[in-house]
Amino acid sequence: MATRSLPTLDLKRNYRRIREEIAEAMDEVLESQHFILGPAVGAFEKEVQSYLEVPHAIGCASGSDALLLALMALDLREGDEVITTPYSFFATVSSITRLGGRPIFVDIDPETYNLRMDQVLEKISPRTRAILPVHLFGQMAEVELLDPVLREGRLRLVEDCAQSFGAWRRIDGRLARSGSVGSLGCFSFFPTKNLGCYGDGGMISSTDDALATRLRRLRVHGAEEAYFHQEVGLNSRLDTLQAAILRVRLRHLEEWNEERRLAAERYRILFEERGLLDALTPPAEDPQNYHIYHQYVIRCSRRDDLQAFLGAEGITSRVYYPLGLHLQPCFRFLGGQEGDYPEAERLSRESLALPIFPEITPEEQEWVVDTIRRFYD
Repeated sequence: MATRSLPTLDLKRNYRRIREEIAEAMDEVLESQHFILGPAVGAFEKEVQSYLEVPHAIGCASGSDALLLALMALDLREGDEVITTPYSFFATVSSITRLGGRPIFVDIDPETYNLRMDQVLEKISPRTRAILPVHLFGQMAEVELLDPVLREGRLRLVEDCAQSFGAWRRIDGRLARSGSVGSLGCFSFFPTKNLGCYGDGGMISSTDDALATRLRRLRVHGAEEAYFHQEVGLNSRLDTLQAAILRVRLRHLEEWNEERRLAAERYRILFEERGLLDALTPPAEDPQNYHIYHQYVIRCSRRDDLQAFLGAEGITSRVYYPLGLHLQPCFRFLGGQEGDYPEAERLSRESLALPIFPEITPEEQEWVVDTIRRFYD
């Protein structure tokens, strides 16, 4: 039995750094007794608008709701097509199918794990309503390559930013943050995210005034004022307590993301020093990107055996994602088959997420890498 342990993410260490700030923020909400769409929600929305440099940020109940609300605001209908990735969390595609839309999958880039934008352009049809790239594991997709078709005005870009709050990309000589490029950006504040709350929470950023107005209505049952409903929406509001917590955590986000980047670089150096680059491939960072390493995902041989070996030593690792969305039983009606998206399927067999969080120590990372070396030796 292992005598010590290391999780993939240690939320307790992070909480201890900001315990007093969190207590003060929560106490203010408790004193106010405004728990639903209270003042902290509006304040947090304004702070995110400033951070992302977008005109609108609308809080909601979860990242899954953010995706669903975004597509509802675009009036996605039965048979409409949305181009997206088969290698992502379930909600990326369920938000499309819930509205009767049809996901059109495109394979991923084997280095960045993000959508192949050249193939996206090939899949556009008269039924395409939106393109939904996922900025996976903390770095942005090459969204600027879509600019020629987006300029035509028929299609919308919806960014799935659930794993990339704080990431940015150099586009046309400027730094464009995740969630600021498309018409809509969808964020999750699930506790494990780089910017996570202490429960569920989500947000939609928007560069479109009309869409933002509609989203604010859709999140409260489609009502612009109480009991007068212009349309059928959702009950999807960001709790005031969670917004207060997120305001504290947003103040520290840049520091924490930089600490994650330092940890990622330390892994890369250790893999090279230990002679492991023939057995595994560290994640690649596009030189135009600022990668925030929400997950540190390597590609490796004998993945399942390595994961079991690490676990026996007390080191937790995760597999994202073991079965592509095109092969999920609930999406059989889409007609997906093995071999349709070979790069995504290969990554599902080879990917392994190692422990990474702002507070991970160099000694812990050396332990992880030395354990991997012992496995391959």
